Amino acid sequence: MTVLDQMLAANHEFMKHLPTEYACPTKQVCKYPKRQIAIITCMDTRLVDFLEPALGIARGEAKMIKTAGNSITGVFSETIRSLLVCIFELGVKEIFVIGHEDCGMMHSTSQSLIENMTARGISPDAIAMIKTELEHWTDGFEHPVENVLDAVHKIKANPLIPKDVAVHGLIVHPHSGEAEVLVNGYEA
Repeated sequence: MTVLDQMLAANHEFMKHLPTEYACPTKQVCKYPKRQIAIITCMDTRLVDFLEPALGIARGEAKMIKTAGNSITGVFSETIRSLLVCIFELGVKEIFVIGHEDCGMMHSTSQSLIENMTARGISPDAIAMIKTELEHWTDGFEHPVENVLDAVHKIKANPLIPKDVAVHGLIVHPHSGEAEVLVNGYEA
């Protein structure tokens, strides 16, 4: 059985016995984040089904944006575009950048990615198109705490983000769930 087959079988069982905590009374109730927050966090597998309960966030309460290393790469990057929709279309009033200890991005380098891409058949011309951005992104990530602080700064300095949106920075331990506030957006 393939991974896709396993997922579809699980989906079939899920749909037969939809747990009440996942049911939405209406589409609108779950579409708009009840707590009016957006969370930018890492795609790390240790955070799946862990981060939300560790912070008391239930389905329908927050918009989740996941990316490698919870990085902000530019003024109109994919993450910023997602935040614009969250703020201007879905009523988000606060943003939480949540990094985690032992982030895999600390060990990624542009050189290792390029070597792995080349080994998988990606052409040198395609790699050349993104090399500068790839170097800036991967080689600029040194530590999860500094990355959270950098992301908070980039969001707050972004001219597309309204000044009345609170931007918080947190770091979470991926095993215990303990959260530490690095930037309290209410005080900034």
